Formats: sequence, C-alpha cells, structure tokens
Amino acid sequence: MSGTSKSSQPRTLSTAEGFICGGIAACIAVTVSNPAEVAKTRLQLQGELAKGGGVRVYNNSLDVLKKTWRNEGIRGLQRGLGPAYVYQILLNGSRLGFYEPFRLAANSLLGWAPSDQVVMTSVFAGASSGAVGATLGNPLFLVKARMQAYSPSLPVGTQHKYRSSLHALSTIFKAEGPRGLVRGVDAAILRTSMGSSVQLPSYNFTKRTLVKNNILPENSTWTFLVSSAVSGACVLVVMQPADTALTRVYNQPTVIGPDGRVRGALYKNPLDCLWKTFKTEGVRGWYKGSTAHFMRIAPHTIITLTANDIILNLYKKAKFGHLDQDADS
Repeated sequence: MSGTSKSSQPRTLSTAEGFICGGIAACIAVTVSNPAEVAKTRLQLQGELAKGGGVRVYNNSLDVLKKTWRNEGIRGLQRGLGPAYVYQILLNGSRLGFYEPFRLAANSLLGWAPSDQVVMTSVFAGASSGAVGATLGNPLFLVKARMQAYSPSLPVGTQHKYRSSLHALSTIFKAEGPRGLVRGVDAAILRTSMGSSVQLPSYNFTKRTLVKNNILPENSTWTFLVSSAVSGACVLVVMQPADTALTRVYNQPTVIGPDGRVRGALYKNPLDCLWKTFKTEGVRGWYKGSTAHFMRIAPHTIITLTANDIILNLYKKAKFGHLDQDADS
C-alpha cells in the first residue's frame, strides 16, 4: 500500500531544479561555442556603418578564428568566457527553467490541459522565459560582447580593454552609472525573445514528430541531436538581425548628452541600429557574421538541449528512482 502511494507522487521538478539543470547544460555548451561567438562578434562590428563595407580585417568566420589563434592564442579565442558562463546560467537557466511553468500557466489561463502542446502558449512561454533571462543577464552579456570585440592586434569596432569581468562591471558603473549596466537591455530582450520564441517550441515539435511517426525512439540521443539541430536553424533565421543590433548597441562608443546623461554615440535603440545598418549596409549588414553565428548556435543549441535532457533524466532518475524501487517491492 505504501509503495503504491509513493509511486503515485508527481514526478515533476521545481523551477529552481529546472533552472540549475538548464544552467549546467548551457555552461557545457558555451565552452565549445565561445570561439565562434568571438568570430561572430568581430564580423558583426567589421565595417560598421561604412559604405561599401569599409576595410575588411577579416575575410570570413574561419579567417577570424585563424588570425585570432595566430595573434592572440587560446586566450583570444576564449575571450569573454568568464562572463559568458554567468550569462548562460542566468539566461538558459531562466529559459529552460521557466519555460514549462509559463507554458502550463498560459494553458491553464486559456482553458487548455497542461499536457496540450499549443503553438501560441509555447511561443509565449519561450519568449517570456527568454526575456526574463535576458534581463537578468544583460550586464554580463554587455561585458562579454565588449571583451570579445577587443583585439590588441586586429581591432574592429570600438575597443574596450578590461582586465576581468569585475573590472569591466566597475569601470562601466563608474563611467556610466547604473544605466550603463542595463545599456542595450531592450535589444537583449528583443534578441532573446525572438530566439526563445522558436527554440523550445521547434525543438519539442521536432522531437514529438520523430517519436509520433516512429522515426526515432523518445529517449534516443539521436532524437535529441536531430531536434536540437532543427531548433538551432530556426533560431538563427529568426534571431540574426536582432543579434547584430545587440552587438553593435553594446559595443558602441558613448557620449554625454545635453541633459548630462551618458548615451550611445551611434544608436538610440535596437530599431534605430537596424534602420541605420540597413540604410548604410543593406540587408546583408543585418546578417553579417551569420555563418559564424551558425557555427556557434548549432553546436550550442544541440549541446544545451541535449545535455539538458540528459541531465534532467539523470536527475529525475536519482531523485525518483527510490519511488520505483518501493513500488516494485
């Protein structure tokens, strides 16, 4: 009797547990994807607001990686890794940890069953959880972008030299005040909401389709990999213009306005950045660094979502395994 009551207990994890598992998965992924993020950032800043693209320091993604390795070594390829870890914990911990609670709440509010996978509530949950993570992690993403843009040998864009993440945060705070640490948060929310709105919905849709049509088994690593690859491609298409705007808004030089406030010298906001980029560089300006972005986002998405599923399954097995043993006995 006691075994039956134990086995009937809900096998769900708390939001905090989902947050931690998602953060661990994201840190594993960012270690692999960070060099491609460095390449993407530098390509997005190359020829910024310059007619004809300006002087080309780097020819393509692989050229960035090759020149960075040759001139700056592994340290150059992994610039910004420290703040990237903290940012990924905040962003993906929120995105993966809050996705299900937000989706279930939206389903409940609109009268659908918790198990129903509704496109509208899934997109809402993805965008909302991503916006939470982007807001929490904005200061770290700002520092990461500026660190990745910095190159002592082949600089592109505005250069910010920081000794560490803490030095960067204190320098920004002293120079620009609290507003400096939330600079670009609107661009971060736009970027992350757009990416998150399709990341988990496309992943879950692909996974369900593969399993439902008996193409792959539910808990197969190949199921995780294929679903993650499709998800990564969807995220890239939707998020790239906003990602370019975010990089440029973060890295732009600052000036003191007539009101005494520190503000960006080039862009007022992400939409202003997208418009000015389009006028000067065309649509191609929005998609600068897209190859490097795919080199980053494909393995990052695959590793994050695959690792998250594996970590969740292992954690659930460790947490609830004794219930199954009690039920069997």
